[in-house]
Amino acid sequence: MSANKNRFTPEELQEVAQRLRDASPTEIIAWGVEQIGAANLTFACSFGYEDVALVDIVRSISPEINIFYLDTDLHFKETYETRDRLQERYQVRFTRVATSLSLEQQAKQYAPDLWKSDPNQCCRLRKVEPLRRHLKGYQGWITGIRREQAPTRAHTEVVEWDPAFGLLKLNPFAFWNTSQVWNYIYDKKIPYNPLHDQNYPSIGCEPCTRQVRPGEDPRAGRWAHSEKIECGLHNTPLK
Repeated sequence: MSANKNRFTPEELQEVAQRLRDASPTEIIAWGVEQIGAANLTFACSFGYEDVALVDIVRSISPEINIFYLDTDLHFKETYETRDRLQERYQVRFTRVATSLSLEQQAKQYAPDLWKSDPNQCCRLRKVEPLRRHLKGYQGWITGIRREQAPTRAHTEVVEWDPAFGLLKLNPFAFWNTSQVWNYIYDKKIPYNPLHDQNYPSIGCEPCTRQVRPGEDPRAGRWAHSEKIECGLHNTPLK
């Protein structure tokens, strides 16, 4: 395998993505395990509804697949409670990935309530940089992003190369719709964040997330005080 961890040509990945487009999430993740090994895969769990469904799938495939979460120290208490319920249900300890920069230090070095004055900087410090450090130890990562979530994700493939972080990226739910994910959750009786039942279809940090009003885009409640629509973890280009 080459130094940048990519042993696939763009054409090969395109062919795999096309072949697996209609495959189940289990088959897509199993392909990744076959190619690079379960111990070389890590799953980014935000404890949103897509990700709690994927916890169930990932754990059914291999206990060797690392499951981590980015702890910004700004999540809703319901998010942390969902983490705890999942850990108990699946008898697993999720890896906490976070910056060493406390909120107090961030306020002194940058600005109080940085998420208001410069949300991009706040996401970079508390999400992107910790994620980059974590992913250096792996050859592939699994995410719960779906094409239907946002225009910035409309061209997501189930298998693709992530040039931003330099590793294979598996998006098993890329072509699933909202109903499919929720039906899976209900069928398996998977614990989920109760905020989803209170008009929070997409849940991020507490200071930056509001309830979504009827008729609004499901992600309209994210970074509600700014023009920001992505945290910088998933930068699928528009085509």
